[in-house]
Amino acid sequence: MNMISRIARGGEVVSAPRPRSARWKRAAITAAPLALVLWGGYEIAHRGTPAAAAPPPPTVTIATPLQRPIREWDDYVGRFEASKTVDVRPRVSGEVTAIHFQDGAIVHKGQLLFTIDPRPFAAALAEAKARVASAQSDLVLARANLARARKLIDVDAVSQSDVDQLQAKQQAAQAALAGAQAAVRARALDLNFTQVRAPISGRISDRRVDAGNLVAGGDGSAATLLTTINKLDPIYFSFDASEALFLKSKRAKEQGDAPSPIEIKLQDETGYRWHGRLDFTDNGLDPRSGTIRGRAILDNPKMFLTPGMFGNARLATGGTTTALLVPDASIETDQARKLVVVIGKDGTATAKPVELGPVVHGLRVIRSGLTPQDRVVISDPELAMPGSKVLTKPGKIRPDDSGQPQEAIEAPVPGQATFATS
Repeated sequence: MNMISRIARGGEVVSAPRPRSARWKRAAITAAPLALVLWGGYEIAHRGTPAAAAPPPPTVTIATPLQRPIREWDDYVGRFEASKTVDVRPRVSGEVTAIHFQDGAIVHKGQLLFTIDPRPFAAALAEAKARVASAQSDLVLARANLARARKLIDVDAVSQSDVDQLQAKQQAAQAALAGAQAAVRARALDLNFTQVRAPISGRISDRRVDAGNLVAGGDGSAATLLTTINKLDPIYFSFDASEALFLKSKRAKEQGDAPSPIEIKLQDETGYRWHGRLDFTDNGLDPRSGTIRGRAILDNPKMFLTPGMFGNARLATGGTTTALLVPDASIETDQARKLVVVIGKDGTATAKPVELGPVVHGLRVIRSGLTPQDRVVISDPELAMPGSKVLTKPGKIRPDDSGQPQEAIEAPVPGQATFATS
């Protein structure tokens, strides 16, 4: 029976079902024109749209390094030391009866600091003076006896031996008098030592004993320490320097040159306001570090500078040099290297390793690595990746001349500063 013929089922005429493949063919024929229409619309829509444009290269400001003649300095870090330090100790033993200074005050040479009970020493002095009087009396008697004997020897009333004995007694009496007089001077010194006075001018420390304490006297460290005094005017500044400083100072001394000037600033100061001169280099270099101890001397009339304070110092090396200067903002760090980005004529960025110097007028000295013709990126160097193309706009490097001398240096060279040792 044909599949498309009608079939009588239960009195009804039913059409036979069509095959499934015939339905898919009809769906495909219906969908094909629709797909063509959609694809054509997509092509038309995108044919006129351009591709996304690449972003423009970054723009950086460039300038050639600033060239300026500057005075050459070496930078160091050191600390201040008292030009003299004295431990105040008593010369005699006894009870401290009075203290005549304020802790930490400025004292002057000869100023009374402590008083030790003088009564025992006054009594000893009086006893010594009494012995002098007795010795003087003995000497007067010996002289009189000798004079009489010399008169009697002419009439053979006394022998020459008696005269010699009397002469010896006179000499002994003279020696006894001299000894008694020396004892008086010693007892007078002891009495004077009961007043402990400042041996130098300077700033005194705190008292180590109070009134009422017994102190031991003497000439060495066994004596009781009463206090200490530091002489602060002038004051020393000690630092460790390289062998080059030692050689320069030796050659300058041989040529009769004046001592090298040194300028110092404290930790909270921006300018070098303290001035002195190099007055000493040690007699040998430390073989372990290759450094030598140097010392400068500075006037300190107001005694503001205090031993133990640290400071940044710069020591003039003599002469001037033309330096290349760039802003610190143009310097980048790559691990242990310092880099400056320069732009070539074709707009390509290149990172150049440089050796840094000190800061002069707010600009960093470049010791090596740049030429005067280099076009340095002076702002936002991170935008100029090495090897990439950039756009440039001209700029200018301007120094900070606000009230500082031309050779003023604001900061020590990184890695060049040395620290003083104890």
